[in-house]
Amino acid sequence: MRYKVLKFGGTSVRTPEARHQAALKVISAKEAGFQPVVVVSAVGRKGEPYATDTLSKLLLDVDLATEPDPREMDLVMACGEILSASIFATLLKSMGCPSMSLRGGQAGIRTDGVYGNARILGINPLGVVEACERGFVPIVCGFQGVWVQGGLPGAELTTLGRGGSDTTASALGAALRATSVEIYTDVDGVKTADPDFVPEAPTLRRVTYDEVAEIAHLGAKVLHPRAAEIAMKFDIPLWVKSTFSEEPGTEVVPVRNLPGRRVTGITHSGKLVYLQVDLTSSLPEHRRELQARFYDALARYQINVYMTNLGPTSIGFAVAREKYPEVQDMLDALVLPMPGDKTTVYLVQSSNEPTKALETQRKLLEPMGEVRELKFKVTEGCTMVSMIAYDFLQQPGVFLRVLSLLEDEGIPVLQTNDSDFSLSCLIPESELRRAVSILHAEFGLTELV
Repeated sequence: MRYKVLKFGGTSVRTPEARHQAALKVISAKEAGFQPVVVVSAVGRKGEPYATDTLSKLLLDVDLATEPDPREMDLVMACGEILSASIFATLLKSMGCPSMSLRGGQAGIRTDGVYGNARILGINPLGVVEACERGFVPIVCGFQGVWVQGGLPGAELTTLGRGGSDTTASALGAALRATSVEIYTDVDGVKTADPDFVPEAPTLRRVTYDEVAEIAHLGAKVLHPRAAEIAMKFDIPLWVKSTFSEEPGTEVVPVRNLPGRRVTGITHSGKLVYLQVDLTSSLPEHRRELQARFYDALARYQINVYMTNLGPTSIGFAVAREKYPEVQDMLDALVLPMPGDKTTVYLVQSSNEPTKALETQRKLLEPMGEVRELKFKVTEGCTMVSMIAYDFLQQPGVFLRVLSLLEDEGIPVLQTNDSDFSLSCLIPESELRRAVSILHAEFGLTELV
């Protein structure tokens, strides 16, 4: 069979009219000689009755002092995709296209046991293949799989984290050796910038897997980076298209199919908080260990960091604003004893002003020996603007050109970071819209085809 995987996001299954448009895409694929396999997200977006955030809030509101068990949270959140798949299967049936819904486990998706952010370990799509052989279009619940515990009967439902439906689609495409995976959304492809900031931003007709993964990692929500990485690993043709138009969309291809230096686009992150600590007050022999302990703590609590700055006598990183209270709670008044002939204890202050917990901890530690304080400088109200530019950044003067442009426009650059594919600048959140617009214009992206 010539499988084609079509994934429809929340806005594509949000209303009866939107679902009808999505169903026509599925029927068109079938009429073109493909065997469609559909992946759906939950119905609607945050605040709407059956959206994932709305369902999770049902548990969070039970008792504000009781944190829901991650297993129970996964069971509740998975209901959105189950509902969406059943509705979409019934719609296709009403349009003369036999269909059947499949939960992630029924589609053969096996994951690890990390509730809320599971990773796919493998897919055995026998249920999908059997449904196709019986003449049905399978409608697979995105965002979910199952974890089989050793020696125990049954399987535990798990969810794949934000963007998990994209990941489901790419992974199914790989397992089925599909001719292509098509991600349908409410925009007509990958654009050179957020159209809310740059209305004239054109749609890119082709980008590489690496570029689209970088765009996603740096803030754009058009495609989840895991989906791009899976498609790249298995060399699956990947498309980003609009449910609501006949535009060709954006084709995602290997870098060998799109060589050459170029600027692909300007993207931006959400609201960030930047934390930086000066380690000059620490003993030189302790600095590497202190740096390792900070980053180990962030990793253990699964905190994503941006704009990482690791120097001989300092560290710095940015975190999403909604994660800062968790980071502050994790680091504030943290006690870090160091081994040695003489006991040295480090006490961490994770806010600009000392807290009561810090003052209490300091008093308790004084009898133990030398106490050295490590104070984080916290800068709130930040965001990150990034230029995606494969190999272009290696040209002399590009870095200077970006920094000079922002300086000339009076936009402070608080920190920079770069990779083979991007250059990112940490700037005040209030300057984001202006920064995106002037960088987009400076590098001629409006004329890009």
